[in-house]
Amino acid sequence: MRQKRAIQPENGPVAVGPYSPAVRVGDWVFCSGQIPLDPKTGQLVQGSIVEQTRQCLENLKAVLAEAGLELKHVVKTTVFMTDLSQFPAMNEVYAQYFEEPYPARSTVQVGALPKGALVEIEAVALAPV
Repeated sequence: MRQKRAIQPENGPVAVGPYSPAVRVGDWVFCSGQIPLDPKTGQLVQGSIVEQTRQCLENLKAVLAEAGLELKHVVKTTVFMTDLSQFPAMNEVYAQYFEEPYPARSTVQVGALPKGALVEIEAVALAPV
């Protein structure tokens, strides 16, 4: 079995529970869900789904950077939202961060997210060979 290594970005938010922000196993990086926490204050970014989605993706970028990767290495995301009627606004921000070929994606509505967040985004990335 390949060794797994936890990834904790210096410029990213601290985990709010007993988990790693990401784990690397070989060429694969599995990123935990990122909620819109400001990494400087540890507080939830206030605002609409637009501001919160942007912060989730900035946090995801910080986690990937610590692993030596970028958003272009993401092959799959899962987006959790508390209100799918906000999907168009979330999707507009999301489209600003990813380029073709876009990662595969699932989006689901959930009853609640940690700290009252409106959105959470997790990802799986593959390091270039």
